[in-house]
Amino acid sequence: MRPACLFALILGTLPVPAVAHEFWIDPAEYQVETGAPLVADIRNGQKFSGIALGYFERSIARFDVIGPDGTAPVEGRMGDVPALETTAGTPGLTVLVHQTTPDNVTYKTWEKFQTFAEHKDFPDILTRHRARGLPESDFKESYTRFAKSLVAVGHGRGSDRAVGMETEFVALTNPYAGPLQRMQVLLLYRGGPRAEAQVEMFDRAPDGTVKITLHRTGADGTVTLPVAPGHAYLLDAVVLREMDPAQGAVWETLWAALTFAVP
Repeated sequence: MRPACLFALILGTLPVPAVAHEFWIDPAEYQVETGAPLVADIRNGQKFSGIALGYFERSIARFDVIGPDGTAPVEGRMGDVPALETTAGTPGLTVLVHQTTPDNVTYKTWEKFQTFAEHKDFPDILTRHRARGLPESDFKESYTRFAKSLVAVGHGRGSDRAVGMETEFVALTNPYAGPLQRMQVLLLYRGGPRAEAQVEMFDRAPDGTVKITLHRTGADGTVTLPVAPGHAYLLDAVVLREMDPAQGAVWETLWAALTFAVP
């Protein structure tokens, strides 16, 4: 077994903490030609930089490539890095979709959870936690990731769409359709617009520097974001909701992510 695959195999057996760590699909190229390799890593990290995770069925609830000709499930071998290696199909906008199975993280102290929750725009978390009579140490959070990525195959024309995940971004602007200064996206939760929600945007410039800004959806669940040619973007939004302690965790987070680039 190759060393990289062995490392991924070991890493894939370990829990990946949710504390302020984003999870995203990272294509090797955001624009590819028909018949060319379509390759993408699944990454976990911070500030748009992180480790590549291997392909492990136990942690995958859904992994699809959605193109003009329909949906094809991603099939890999245990430990594969990159997790996605296929061939680009019919020209058009192609959507990569990855949903994880739920996992848990244990918080030994309150401070770490509060820092995370406040960063993700839940400043009342302590009040809510105490109102439920929950312990402030050694408690669990369950988390699930819902990631999408937009790749242009050939001309890249077409539209993003809702793919039925519990929370997700839908790009209302095709970033490959022409020179852009603004990108409009819709944030969904349970199929409906998620209003007044924080969207964290990671903007990676051609020189590799990353700028992080915070934005907010309107009443219709949409937000218009500034973009620049040659930059790659990661959008992140988190739902934090109560969970029945009988299920093993007291809070649940649902992480929506979208990656794309502007030519």
